[in-house]
Amino acid sequence: MGVTLEKVSFTYQAGTPFEGRALFDISLTIEDGSYTAFIGHTGSGKSTIMQLLNGLILPSEGRVLVDDLAIRSDSKNKDIKSVRQKIGLVFQFPESQLFDETVLKDVAFGPQNFGVSKEEAEKIACASLKQVGISEELFDKNPFDLSGGQMRRVAIAGILAMKPQILVLDEPTAGLDPKGRRELMELFASLHQQGQTIVLVTHIMDDVANYADFVYVLEKGHLVESGLPKDVFQRVDFLENKQLGVPKITKFAYNLVKRGLELESLPITIEEFVEELHG
Repeated sequence: MGVTLEKVSFTYQAGTPFEGRALFDISLTIEDGSYTAFIGHTGSGKSTIMQLLNGLILPSEGRVLVDDLAIRSDSKNKDIKSVRQKIGLVFQFPESQLFDETVLKDVAFGPQNFGVSKEEAEKIACASLKQVGISEELFDKNPFDLSGGQMRRVAIAGILAMKPQILVLDEPTAGLDPKGRRELMELFASLHQQGQTIVLVTHIMDDVANYADFVYVLEKGHLVESGLPKDVFQRVDFLENKQLGVPKITKFAYNLVKRGLELESLPITIEEFVEELHG
């Protein structure tokens, strides 16, 4: 299952003095089985697109196609409920997603909401929690008594428990220490290798280079660039102009090239850099 946006625009608080256009005529496709990254400065429209993907908000113009379902400005909530099971959205701040009195109940809520029995939902919840590295001793704890990293894992488990076809991650590692960030990124990579479609919003260019197979660049609600990370990150000056930057090794190699080093193309990972030097 892929998702396509066709000429999608979105305006917040339309028709009020606080009206603000967040997206302008966006057309793009997220391919089934891909690991697609969205990058852009704060206010570029990334989070707005993430919410459009699973019907949390409706497009002001254009349409979002999920399988054979078209989400438009006049779509009814009951008609797009199924989209929220197919496309699971993990918010940037886990506290906005957690609500129940225990970790296990919180994660089991989603499957139950879609008709799974309580017993089966708890089995699914246990498996999802273990998958994200939450031990059984935490299952009966209040989620708000956990650390920030643990809360984030529980929020991710809650989405995985609904077995979405597409996992949408809005800055999933924000605020985590390097070890926690690396562990989560490896978890997402593992899910992708198992066939999960991943959509990632991030400001960490090294994560795009190391994990994504396609990237969209947004600026002030407009789609300004897209392609394979290897190709997009060749445009160092363009991306730095947009205050985005490039992977650390790409910048390092770019500076060496300016001093006379000859490279066929700028590497985006350390492995590529080593290959280039020994090529």
